[in-house]
Amino acid sequence: MIMDRTGLLSDGQAITASAASTNITDLGATGTPYGSSVALTRDIGNAEVPLVVTVTESFNNLTSLSIQIQTSVDAAFTSPVVAYQSPTYTLAQLATSAKYLLPDDFPVGTSQRYVRLFYTVVGTAPTLGRLTSGVVASRQKNRRY
Repeated sequence: MIMDRTGLLSDGQAITASAASTNITDLGATGTPYGSSVALTRDIGNAEVPLVVTVTESFNNLTSLSIQIQTSVDAAFTSPVVAYQSPTYTLAQLATSAKYLLPDDFPVGTSQRYVRLFYTVVGTAPTLGRLTSGVVASRQKNRRY
Protein backbone atom coordinates (compact mmCIF):
# COMPACT_ATOMS: atom_id res chain seq x y z
CA MET A 1 0.00 0.00 0.00
CA ILE A 2 1.47 3.34 -1.02
CA MET A 3 0.66 6.40 1.10
CA ASP A 4 1.75 9.94 0.28
CA ARG A 5 2.10 12.54 3.02
CA THR A 6 0.08 15.05 0.99
CA GLY A 7 -2.89 12.66 0.95
CA LEU A 8 -2.91 11.97 4.69
CA LEU A 9 -5.88 13.16 6.71
CA SER A 10 -4.45 11.82 9.99
CA ASP A 11 -0.82 10.85 10.53
CA GLY A 12 -0.64 8.87 13.76
CA GLN A 13 -3.25 11.24 15.20
CA ALA A 14 -4.03 10.67 18.89
CA ILE A 15 -7.77 10.27 19.33
CA THR A 16 -8.44 11.16 22.98
CA ALA A 17 -11.82 12.85 22.36
CA SER A 18 -14.19 13.47 19.48
CA ALA A 19 -12.25 15.49 16.91
CA ALA A 20 -11.71 16.23 13.25
CA SER A 21 -8.76 14.81 11.36
CA THR A 22 -5.60 16.89 11.72
CA ASN A 23 -5.47 17.54 7.99
CA ILE A 24 -8.06 18.44 5.40
CA THR A 25 -7.87 17.93 1.65
CA ASP A 26 -8.54 20.85 -0.65
CA LEU A 27 -9.77 19.43 -3.93
CA GLY A 28 -9.50 22.83 -5.58
CA ALA A 29 -12.08 24.95 -7.30
CA THR A 30 -13.97 23.39 -10.18
CA GLY A 31 -13.37 24.97 -13.54
CA THR A 32 -15.78 26.25 -16.14
CA PRO A 33 -15.52 24.63 -19.56
CA TYR A 34 -14.89 26.92 -22.50
CA GLY A 35 -18.15 28.32 -23.82
CA SER A 36 -20.15 27.48 -20.70
CA SER A 37 -21.36 29.75 -17.96
CA VAL A 38 -21.70 26.91 -15.46
CA ALA A 39 -18.82 25.41 -13.47
CA LEU A 40 -18.29 21.66 -13.55
CA THR A 41 -19.80 19.60 -10.76
CA ARG A 42 -17.55 17.38 -8.66
CA ASP A 43 -18.07 14.00 -7.04
CA ILE A 44 -14.83 12.16 -6.28
CA GLY A 45 -16.92 9.21 -5.14
CA ASN A 46 -17.56 8.40 -8.79
CA ALA A 47 -13.83 7.99 -9.43
CA GLU A 48 -13.07 5.14 -6.99
CA VAL A 49 -10.46 7.04 -4.97
CA PRO A 50 -9.11 4.54 -2.39
CA LEU A 51 -9.15 5.51 1.29
CA VAL A 52 -7.57 3.70 4.23
CA VAL A 53 -7.90 4.17 8.00
CA THR A 54 -5.54 2.10 10.18
CA VAL A 55 -5.02 1.87 13.92
CA THR A 56 -1.37 2.62 14.72
CA GLU A 57 -1.75 2.47 18.51
CA SER A 58 -4.36 0.35 20.30
CA PHE A 59 -7.13 2.22 22.07
CA ASN A 60 -8.07 2.01 25.73
CA ASN A 61 -11.07 3.14 27.80
CA LEU A 62 -13.54 4.12 25.09
CA THR A 63 -16.75 2.21 24.49
CA SER A 64 -16.84 2.80 20.75
CA LEU A 65 -15.60 4.96 17.89
CA SER A 66 -17.32 6.01 14.69
CA ILE A 67 -15.88 7.90 11.75
CA GLN A 68 -17.51 10.29 9.32
CA ILE A 69 -16.26 11.46 5.95
CA GLN A 70 -17.24 15.11 5.83
CA THR A 71 -17.15 17.62 2.98
CA SER A 72 -17.59 21.37 3.04
CA VAL A 73 -17.57 24.40 0.78
CA ASP A 74 -15.16 26.18 3.17
CA ALA A 75 -11.97 25.13 4.95
CA ALA A 76 -13.45 26.02 8.35
CA PHE A 77 -16.17 23.37 7.90
CA THR A 78 -18.83 25.79 9.14
CA SER A 79 -21.56 23.58 7.61
CA PRO A 80 -20.06 20.12 7.07
CA VAL A 81 -21.97 17.58 5.00
CA VAL A 82 -21.63 13.92 5.99
CA ALA A 83 -20.76 11.89 2.90
CA TYR A 84 -20.34 8.64 4.86
CA GLN A 85 -21.02 7.40 8.41
CA SER A 86 -19.03 4.35 9.47
CA PRO A 87 -20.40 1.55 11.57
CA THR A 88 -19.68 1.82 15.28
CA TYR A 89 -16.36 0.15 16.11
CA THR A 90 -15.97 -1.38 19.57
CA LEU A 91 -12.82 -1.22 21.67
CA ALA A 92 -11.98 -4.83 20.70
CA GLN A 93 -12.03 -3.85 17.00
CA LEU A 94 -9.57 -1.01 17.56
CA ALA A 95 -6.40 -3.02 18.17
CA THR A 96 -3.10 -2.08 16.54
CA SER A 97 -3.02 -2.91 12.83
CA ALA A 98 -6.79 -2.90 12.51
CA LYS A 99 -7.40 -1.41 9.12
CA TYR A 100 -9.99 -0.71 6.53
CA LEU A 101 -12.36 0.86 9.01
CA LEU A 102 -14.15 2.71 6.23
CA PRO A 103 -15.39 1.79 2.76
CA ASP A 104 -12.80 0.93 0.11
CA ASP A 105 -13.23 4.23 -1.68
CA PHE A 106 -14.63 7.70 -1.10
CA PRO A 107 -18.42 7.31 -1.42
CA VAL A 108 -20.60 8.92 -4.05
CA GLY A 109 -21.61 12.29 -2.64
CA THR A 110 -18.10 13.43 -1.73
CA SER A 111 -18.74 16.48 -3.81
CA GLN A 112 -17.61 19.66 -2.09
CA ARG A 113 -14.22 21.34 -2.21
CA TYR A 114 -12.85 20.34 1.22
CA VAL A 115 -12.73 16.84 2.74
CA ARG A 116 -11.88 15.66 6.27
CA LEU A 117 -12.66 12.83 8.66
CA PHE A 118 -14.43 13.32 11.97
CA TYR A 119 -13.87 10.82 14.79
CA THR A 120 -16.63 10.43 17.40
CA VAL A 121 -15.61 8.86 20.71
CA VAL A 122 -18.29 7.29 22.90
CA GLY A 123 -17.68 6.40 26.55
CA THR A 124 -14.68 7.24 28.71
CA ALA A 125 -12.11 9.32 26.85
CA PRO A 126 -9.14 7.16 25.85
CA THR A 127 -5.60 8.04 26.88
CA LEU A 128 -4.18 5.75 24.17
CA GLY A 129 -5.18 5.29 20.57
CA ARG A 130 -3.85 6.63 17.28
CA LEU A 131 -5.08 6.51 13.71
CA THR A 132 -3.43 7.06 10.35
CA SER A 133 -5.77 7.72 7.45
CA GLY A 134 -5.65 9.01 3.93
CA VAL A 135 -5.77 8.44 0.23
CA VAL A 136 -3.68 5.54 -1.07
CA ALA A 137 -2.58 4.49 -4.54
CA SER A 138 -4.28 1.12 -4.06
CA ARG A 139 -5.53 -0.91 -1.12
CA GLN A 140 -3.39 -3.87 -0.09
CA LYS A 141 -5.44 -7.04 -0.17
CA ASN A 142 -2.99 -9.89 0.50
CA ARG A 143 -5.02 -12.43 -1.40
CA ARG A 144 -3.86 -16.02 -1.56
CA TYR A 145 -3.86 -17.68 -4.95
